[in-house]
Amino acid sequence: MRYNWIDKYLMSKTGVTKDHQLEWNWIRYHIGGKMFAAICLNDENKPYYITLKSDPMESDFLRKEYEDIIPGYYMNKTHWNSIKPDGAVPDELLKDLLDKAYLLVLKGFSKKKQAEITGQN
Repeated sequence: MRYNWIDKYLMSKTGVTKDHQLEWNWIRYHIGGKMFAAICLNDENKPYYITLKSDPMESDFLRKEYEDIIPGYYMNKTHWNSIKPDGAVPDELLKDLLDKAYLLVLKGFSKKKQAEITGQN
């Protein structure tokens, strides 16, 4: 996988947890118990998609701009995108998309829950 920095990058964010969903063979990243990103693994445990929560308007634009960004694999095609792990999406763009996915889910919580998750009580 070209983006071997993803795990460290996501785990450095406040309140992020991860698990390995065995039935799908996905490494899932959560905030407040809600998934915002996943690395989808094949039978050989090699990444075949990076799936992340996304804004519907931006999702459509990105799919038209980058052939390595497709509608979310096994997810709601409006609110999720999948990115090929060996594709040509620039690292800085992927970091920006991961940041946005994190914030989209975080902002879905009440202000009280957001403060709890981020430790800003």
